[in-house]
Amino acid sequence: QVQLEETGGGLVQAGDSLTLSCKGSGRTFSRYTVGWFRQAQGPDRSFVGSIIRNDGDTIYADSVKGRFAISRDNAKNTVYLQMNNLKPEDTAIYYCAADSSNMISHLATAYASWGQGTQVTVSS
Repeated sequence: QVQLEETGGGLVQAGDSLTLSCKGSGRTFSRYTVGWFRQAQGPDRSFVGSIIRNDGDTIYADSVKGRFAISRDNAKNTVYLQMNNLKPEDTAIYYCAADSSNMISHLATAYASWGQGTQVTVSS
């Protein structure tokens, strides 16, 4: 497992931008696929996007395509979620998750490690 910590959440207005960080500790960070999920209401965490281990390909949920971007700096053991043109429906607790195995990155159940979450609130 890798230990993860999300930072960067806060209160913003619709149309604003915000960047979240997910910092991990452990083995070489490039070996880990990192996913971003969000939890608005209820127990389910919805897929936001992911960056795949080794090759670095990114995948995004349809609801955020064109607005959100994921990048990573393996030297800093950090993955970023850049969120642009935020909408009230983006309000949620945002979590990062990581896994070093060959897994399906949009499934929350596939990840072995999770951060504690950071709150993003978007006002109208």
